[in-house]
Amino acid sequence: MARLLPLLVIAVWIFIWYRNRKGASARPRRTATAAAPARLSKEAAALGLLPQDRQDTKRLLHDPQIDGAREAAERGAWEPAAEAMTAIGKDWERRTALVISLARAAADEDAWLTAWEAARPGDPGAAAVRARSTVFLAWQLRGARTADRTSAEQFEGFHRVLLRAREDIARAIELSPEDPSPHVSDLWAGLGLGYPHAYVHELWAEIADRAPHHYEAHYSALQYWCEKWHGSAELARDFADKAASGAPAGTLLPALRLVAHFEHLDRPFNGKHYRTPEAMAMVDALLADLPAVRPDHPRLPEARHLLAFFLVKQKRHAEALEQFRLVDGCVGSLPWSYFEDPAEKYCDYRERAVQGAR
Repeated sequence: MARLLPLLVIAVWIFIWYRNRKGASARPRRTATAAAPARLSKEAAALGLLPQDRQDTKRLLHDPQIDGAREAAERGAWEPAAEAMTAIGKDWERRTALVISLARAAADEDAWLTAWEAARPGDPGAAAVRARSTVFLAWQLRGARTADRTSAEQFEGFHRVLLRAREDIARAIELSPEDPSPHVSDLWAGLGLGYPHAYVHELWAEIADRAPHHYEAHYSALQYWCEKWHGSAELARDFADKAASGAPAGTLLPALRLVAHFEHLDRPFNGKHYRTPEAMAMVDALLADLPAVRPDHPRLPEARHLLAFFLVKQKRHAEALEQFRLVDGCVGSLPWSYFEDPAEKYCDYRERAVQGAR
């Protein structure tokens, strides 16, 4: 038996490496047609649209509450983060968005989070941030390259930190059983660790009991079910369809169909994939949902970016321009984040809408 142990270790490592080939990158880069020049057209300028060099590729939106807490944390102060967490309370959608934003800051520098934990031992907000930050740290260690360009050392660190993240996640759940955000963090740990389908079904049941129409949770689960990770195009589209079909108005869940469609297109892709009756119906369903969506929904801007992209592909330029005008300035979102130069690609599509709507 002792002689077999090294072989077993090697077999497990090969299995993990193979599984991770499916999830080649957290952000697969798309190749598309050449972009328009970076200059701002006079028509776009007349509409008050911003040039390419003023597009923020790191930010999805400007949210004073969430941005203020993160900026204070980056300066080393944890108290505004704790206050924002208390103010948000059981608004699970915004709480999860705040946890994610703070966790990104903590993955870069966590002295402020350590101070928060020391000042308030057992604070569930701090625990939720710690859990997600450990997941982010693991992905940083792995890097965004494909599996064949990721070293064994990177994979070892990636899996080791993800296993540590599971301990942080369990503690966060224990401190705040109602909060779905630690479970959402567990979904992202599962992408890297290759959770079996049965476990993810159980995890999803836990999330649905707490927040059945939670957009961030649905988006995270959809990534798991995508072909590039641990599912298939059929499983991803089925998940998106079920979520959107059973959702009340204003949840943004119809956007999941657009995400699933976009994630499973052949590359390079062309407009015909967006002009099918099915794709047109997806766009119309999301447009119909928007009036009921709360204005401070943290993922509303991403839904508008997706709509703008799809609408340009469908040559519905006036409708696309309406969406572009509502999100201009922050382009850290699907679909632009999947391209090598998000701001350039965004401005290219925006200019198509500007010219097409004339």
